[in-house]
Amino acid sequence: MAIGLAQREPLTGPDPLASFRADVAATSARFPELGMIVYPELHLHSVDDLPADDRADTLRQKAVALHSEFVAEIGRIAAEHSVWLCPGSIGEISDDGSFYNTQLLFSPTGELVSSYRKMFPWRPFEPHRPGTEFVVAPTPDHGSFGLSICYDAWFSEHSRHLAWMGADAILNIVKTTSQDREQELVLARANAIVNQVYMLSVNCAGPVGRGQSIAVDPEGFVLGEAGLGEDTLIVRVDPDRVAHVREVGTAGTNRMWSQFNTDDDPIPLPLYGGSLDPKRWSPGHGIS
Repeated sequence: MAIGLAQREPLTGPDPLASFRADVAATSARFPELGMIVYPELHLHSVDDLPADDRADTLRQKAVALHSEFVAEIGRIAAEHSVWLCPGSIGEISDDGSFYNTQLLFSPTGELVSSYRKMFPWRPFEPHRPGTEFVVAPTPDHGSFGLSICYDAWFSEHSRHLAWMGADAILNIVKTTSQDREQELVLARANAIVNQVYMLSVNCAGPVGRGQSIAVDPEGFVLGEAGLGEDTLIVRVDPDRVAHVREVGTAGTNRMWSQFNTDDDPIPLPLYGGSLDPKRWSPGHGIS
């Protein structure tokens, strides 16, 4: 499947969905081969035009429930162009009033098939409550996609768990406005290499963001990297490529997912109060 990483400036103003609908239409028309389009973190819920002291409260004010008309309208945009659509993330207010940074994925029929609450908010700067559930979204014929938001990529356990749950590619949506985008490019390649998975990291464009969206293949080779301004990276994700790399090894040698024999002893993991059990090591195996 051809995927478009839509590096865009965050949308501000009273009607972000109108601008978003126009951009999805223009992107789909320019690249008719696309089966999926992915936008940056908080693309539709930007507060970058406000003073810093007002942003946290305004983010909460913009937040909506997943069953809201705002979310339903995004689904209609996906259906209009028959594409898998990740509009980035939005502010979500849950039924109990908790406030999350939530990534969405819609099917080509407009159905909200997956939502993921950012597990590692960038503290102390982000006001959201952490999510607690890893999310991998299967798609017919095109593999499975792990959902990941920005700072999640700095925690190796996150990408490792998504790969273990069967992700062929990880959609890491980003809003990096700080000086550490260079380090994130290294992390994108590292997470791809150690998990033998596609890493698709789409950042927001300048002048708000640092750009440099990047697509990395399961061996760590860079398939494409954007500059600072608005751009659309096109990358093809092939689950058979993931399976092949895991079978023959990275560079024809390293097969990390085949490291253990089932009769090897479990390795204690004191940090987590658990263990690494060889019987549960392989991706997609032993998931409860």
